[in-house]
Amino acid sequence: MSNSSLVIGGAFSSPYSMKMRAVLRYRHIPYRWVLRNSKWDDLPAPPVPVIPVLAWPDGKGGYRDVMVDSSPQITRLEKEYSNRSLVPQDQALAFIDFLLEDFADEWVTKIMYHYRWTYEDDIEKAGQLLPLDQNLQLPEAMHTKAHDFIIKRQVGRRAMIGSTDSNTHILENSYMDTLDILEQHFQSQEFIFGDRPGRTDFALYGQLKPLLWQDPTPMAIAVKRAPRVVNWVQRVDDLSWWEINGNEGWVTLEALEETIVELLHEAGKTYAPFMIANYEALKSGSDEVVCEITRSEYRQAPFKYQAKCLQWIREAFDNLSSTDQARVEECLSGTGCENLLV
Repeated sequence: MSNSSLVIGGAFSSPYSMKMRAVLRYRHIPYRWVLRNSKWDDLPAPPVPVIPVLAWPDGKGGYRDVMVDSSPQITRLEKEYSNRSLVPQDQALAFIDFLLEDFADEWVTKIMYHYRWTYEDDIEKAGQLLPLDQNLQLPEAMHTKAHDFIIKRQVGRRAMIGSTDSNTHILENSYMDTLDILEQHFQSQEFIFGDRPGRTDFALYGQLKPLLWQDPTPMAIAVKRAPRVVNWVQRVDDLSWWEINGNEGWVTLEALEETIVELLHEAGKTYAPFMIANYEALKSGSDEVVCEITRSEYRQAPFKYQAKCLQWIREAFDNLSSTDQARVEECLSGTGCENLLV
C-alpha cells in the first residue's frame, strides 16, 4: 500500500467504521485499515474522540488532515475522487438518498444499540468480544475488568440513547417494519436506488451488520423474517467486485420503488418526529425529548449532534433548485418526512 493511501482507523464492532470501510472498498479508493487505539495505530488525535477516523497522509510519514463523522467523510471523498460515485447526478434523488442515510445513521442506530445492550445473551457476547477489538493478547484479568466496565457503561447509557422499557415496542416494531420493507425490496432490486449502491445502502449496512450478523437476538429475528436482507448485508461488506458503467444505474425519483416510498413512511413516523422534537428540546433548553411515535409517547435525552444533522438536511434542501425542491416535496408528501424540511 502506498504512503499516499488513506488510512481509516476503526473497529470491527463499530457500525460507522464498517460503513466507511465498505465505502472505500466499493469506490476502489486505496486505503490502509488500522484498529483504532491498537499497537498499530499511528493516527493523530482527531477533533473528537470517535470512530472511524479518516486520515490523509502527507507523503512524509505523517498526516496532513484527519476527520471523523461518516456522512461528511463521504461528502469529502465525493469531492476528491470521481470514480464509482455514491451520489446520483439527479440532485433531487441525491437529496432523498442523503435523508435516508441520516435515517439509518440516527434512527436505526438506536435499534442496534437497543438490542445489543438490552438482552442478556447480546450483552454478554458484546462484553466478551468488544474488549478484544484492540488487543487479542489482552491478559485475562484485564479482559474480565474490561468486560465488566463496558457492560456497565453501555447498559447505563441505554436511556440516553432512547432504549428504555417504555420505548422498547417502538424500537423493536420499527426494526421489524424496516426488515419487512427491505425484504420485499430485495425480492426485485439489488440496492436502494437501483443497480448501484448509494449513501443509504452503506448507512443501512453499517447499522444492520451487528443486528443481522453479530448480536443473537436481532440476528435470529432477521434470519427468520428477512433472509434476503441478511444476505444483502454480507454482500455490501465488500462491493469492490460490483461493476458499474459511468453514472448509469440509478432509478429516477419519479419511478421510485413502492418499497422505498414505504421506507420513507417508516422514517416519517419514527425518525422524523424524533429529530424535530430533539431540535425543539435543544432550542427550548429542555432536558428531555418528548414526542409521539406510532401513537405512543417516546422519551429520551436530547442530542446536539442530531440537531446538527437536521440542520444539514434543511440546508441541503435549501440548496436545491426550485424545480428540484418541488420534486422532493412531491416525493415526500404524506410520508411524514416532509415535516423535516420546515
